[in-house]
Amino acid sequence: MVTFCPLCGTGVVFNSKLSDDSIASFGVSGLLYNSDVLLYDRETESLWSQILKKAVTGSLKGQLLTMIPVQHTTWADWQSRYPSTSVLSTDTGFVRDYNRNPYEGYEHSRRLYFTVSRTAPSRYHPKERVLGVEINGQFKAYPFLELNRNKQDVFDDQLAGENYQVHWDNQAENAYITNKEGELLPAIVGFWFAWYTFHPSTQVFSAP
Repeated sequence: MVTFCPLCGTGVVFNSKLSDDSIASFGVSGLLYNSDVLLYDRETESLWSQILKKAVTGSLKGQLLTMIPVQHTTWADWQSRYPSTSVLSTDTGFVRDYNRNPYEGYEHSRRLYFTVSRTAPSRYHPKERVLGVEINGQFKAYPFLELNRNKQDVFDDQLAGENYQVHWDNQAENAYITNKEGELLPAIVGFWFAWYTFHPSTQVFSAP
């Protein structure tokens, strides 16, 4: 399941297999929780929080989804690595202008369209993009501003006793983490306000 919330800047991919090994079919409910998209499964109509990765109402409340590691990058970077890639078509059969961004200017504005339960510290712009990592129930955010200041393409870090590497490509604005075997780990790229709202206990990386 590929999901995206323009209000939080979060693109997250999940395995849609549930704990009982059934495969759920998901849709967008049109509802929000802390400005983040709420999904629903068509089998039970439980509502699922994208950033929390779990059902928050309904008969499946509390059940978690498994994230699949992905990267956020630019089209130029992606095309240079995968020149024969297939691209999602805008020829959908619906009359809609897919070149018009209904949220134009939103990511640069300090204003939120909807209220959230916790206001993020003002040390960063609310829409500053961060790489958010969860390991063993602990959270850490890597603001792109700090990664750029750090001036290292790859560096070692740890959280909750686990060691990993943080990768940063300034030109492609691409941040991700890998384990010691070089395997991509699940993480969320999104706006600072959204990550903090859901994870107020988060640690924050600062460039030395």
